Amino acid sequence: MQSGWTRAIAALAIAAAIGWAEARLPDVPADSGDAAFVPAPGMAKLAALGFDAVLADYYWLRAVQIVGSEAGPAGRNELIGRLIDVVTTLDPWVLHPYRFAAVWMTDDESAVRKANALLERGIAHHPQDWLNRFHLGFNHFFYFGENAEAAAALEPAVGLPGAPRYLGRLVARLRSEAGGGELESAAAFLNELLRQTSDPYVKAEYEKALDEIETERRARVLDAARKEFESRHHRDIQSVEELVSVRPPVLRVLPPEPHGWEWTLDPDSGQIVSSWVGHRYSVRIDQTNRKMLERFHARSKKAGEGS
Repeated sequence: MQSGWTRAIAALAIAAAIGWAEARLPDVPADSGDAAFVPAPGMAKLAALGFDAVLADYYWLRAVQIVGSEAGPAGRNELIGRLIDVVTTLDPWVLHPYRFAAVWMTDDESAVRKANALLERGIAHHPQDWLNRFHLGFNHFFYFGENAEAAAALEPAVGLPGAPRYLGRLVARLRSEAGGGELESAAAFLNELLRQTSDPYVKAEYEKALDEIETERRARVLDAARKEFESRHHRDIQSVEELVSVRPPVLRVLPPEPHGWEWTLDPDSGQIVSSWVGHRYSVRIDQTNRKMLERFHARSKKAGEGS
């Protein structure tokens, strides 16, 4: 019985604290409409009077309600961002709201940039958490094609508790595509990770990635020869063997495929690939996600034209 009274008193105290803090905030503008008034983060902190975590929970629930409502989060990313900004200013040591922002704030470029700023705040307060860094790296890569920034965001997560073993390989691939596609930088990074680890499974992941880099290095030799062929003959090759069979040959011999297989032209992309690997060394986006990305860029363009 006593515990029931204790819980009731606690609930009343929390409600009173929220009411008191809300009463100290400015009145809601008459024309606020659907974007219910959200205070500036600094103002909310001043109004909290020590009940920062309680007020943070209140605004956090408001953000969750937007996503769970019938209307959903589409077109309401600005409001979600303002709410999560307040939540993480009042209580920056929370964890899930940062990831919530990353998942739901994807309407357009402005929304994702705001989500990235929130993720950076989360990383500052949770430096040992790998997932915030993963979301930040994904946003840089997927939405903006910023491979160097994605690699920089992800690299500190390699080796953090709970981080997946493939993360080092992913960073290396992003490095290989950033700044002109430097394979040497990616290989050096992986060799250093290989030197540091004693886990045989992790070692296998890094050794596989180094094998992929060597295959890509040889494929790029063939790419350069293909360009020379096009320059000489004003057409593309019909097979990789043409690089050595044409007279005069562009290459005396083809670089050996590292696994003893062959070089071939991929029927979908037209790229020169190893018949063993079947694709080039890059971070790939499937067709479904490409369509999602096209819609994202269309919304971003429309939002830019309307601003």
